[in-house]
Amino acid sequence: MSSSNNNSMDSSGGYGWADALPAKQGLYDPANERDACGVGFIVNIKGVRSHKLLRDSEDLLRNMSHRGATGADERDGDGAGVMAALPHEFMVKVFGQLGCTVPEPGEYATGNVFLHPDTDTRQQSQSIFDHLATEVGLQTVGWRAVPTNSSILGPSGQSKEPVIMQPLVVSAGDRMEETEFTRRLFMLRKRAQHTIGFKKWFYVCSLATRTIVYKGQLTPAQVPEYYADLRDSDFVTHFALVHSRFSTNTFPSWERAQPFNLCAHN
Repeated sequence: MSSSNNNSMDSSGGYGWADALPAKQGLYDPANERDACGVGFIVNIKGVRSHKLLRDSEDLLRNMSHRGATGADERDGDGAGVMAALPHEFMVKVFGQLGCTVPEPGEYATGNVFLHPDTDTRQQSQSIFDHLATEVGLQTVGWRAVPTNSSILGPSGQSKEPVIMQPLVVSAGDRMEETEFTRRLFMLRKRAQHTIGFKKWFYVCSLATRTIVYKGQLTPAQVPEYYADLRDSDFVTHFALVHSRFSTNTFPSWERAQPFNLCAHN
């Protein structure tokens, strides 16, 4: 199925990722949507990684709650998230628990991927992703289920909550230069998004060798409570980019939360 079929607007229902957004109707036209958000950045200028810096970024994110918004149920945030350095020791630990060997930094990539809660649909999406990886000279050596706390979500967030998993992606052959590896990761991410599509709830938050993004249809305070990874003391970073979304006259959805793959904006 082509991307135009996967991601086009359906006049009989919603459109976008997981059909989370309403079609054009009445006075509402998605062409007029605008956002207004809050962005924060914290960094150790000497490049020293720590878990404390990540926790400090959570305080920064909470202090930007006024730059975000919630639904009628205050547990339904417009979206929030954090980008951090990929925590190598943490990834070695959690993927090692699955029997996967994690290569040296720069020789592998991972990231959070939104998938459909239906098991058959999810497994089909994973299979397509794995196949597309081989087409660009890469290999998925394992998938990790990301532990989350669904109990803190509001009704809107729960209604479209995806299953979140992390693929461990490496070179299928000899070691690649990191620049070439990154180029092929970009190809894989784009091909997977267009081939699998929003209709199957598929969305790659990030897929990189040096950074990782944790986000969702959350309030700023919910981000570290929803993702258990962020509370693990082995998750260390030298920087954190945080974002609190205010939908203004747009609609919130899981994939619209920020940061995006490489940046965040207001």
